[in-house]
Amino acid sequence: MKQNHNSRRVNEIAREKLASILLFEVSDPELSLVTLTGVEVSIDKSVMRAYVSCDRDRYDEVSQALERAKGRIRSLLGHALGWRVTPELIFQIDTTADEAERIAKALQNVPSTLSVEKDEFGYPVIDGEEGQDEQGEGEK
Repeated sequence: MKQNHNSRRVNEIAREKLASILLFEVSDPELSLVTLTGVEVSIDKSVMRAYVSCDRDRYDEVSQALERAKGRIRSLLGHALGWRVTPELIFQIDTTADEAERIAKALQNVPSTLSVEKDEFGYPVIDGEEGQDEQGEGEK
């Protein structure tokens, strides 16, 4: 969604209020160690999509706990924001950190046979030939 200054400000305010509610107002132990990573509020402020992250093995547990607490959270959020309309909450598990970790591990395990030999200028050496000179002809 394209954001302008006003929508960024609305998202930031909503994120701060929701984070405070999750931290101080909701006492469900299943929601401990849950991090609010982002919030997107629709232009008419009727829908708020909240992204939360947690340990990979707790995705289902956290999703169910958020679903159970959604009504209470929405009520508290309505009072905290003071908007004309209290947005409908949609909680989504943010797996970005887990995906980044998975990719980093995969890159660490790349076999050395995939390495590329380079000449003194940093260009790849192809079958014993060095990189291209200025006229596009290979040096030998």
